[in-house]
Amino acid sequence: MAGLVPAIAHRSVPLLMAGTSPAMTWGGVCGRLTCGVDDQGMRGGWVYIMANRPFGTLYVGVTNDLARRAWEHRTGIGGRFTSRYRLGMLVYSEWHGEIGRAIQRETSIKRWPRQWKLNLIETQNPQWRDLFETLLA
Repeated sequence: MAGLVPAIAHRSVPLLMAGTSPAMTWGGVCGRLTCGVDDQGMRGGWVYIMANRPFGTLYVGVTNDLARRAWEHRTGIGGRFTSRYRLGMLVYSEWHGEIGRAIQRETSIKRWPRQWKLNLIETQNPQWRDLFETLLA
């Protein structure tokens, strides 16, 4: 059973994407997604913001594989903060061709006042839709 994601029994509100389960391996999910490589096969990075509800608690992160990282947050294995506050909605993302630039941008956004972060989300996602579903398209 190595490589399986453990079931999250303490979670009362499921945050799983359609057609998956907490026991599904990431490889099974990743087969349905484009995982972390741009059109030229280059590695860059994504800056993203997770939320638990519109205008709720926010988490700013950086990753080279947005689909995998968002899935980890949604299933509760993405870290203590996102698990504690149930931050399962991907509400903002931006691609950077170089991971170093993505890390700089993440650091910058983390230092912003909350209202600036809300404004940033509103420019890309005014309805506060969960953008994870768009990764499946």
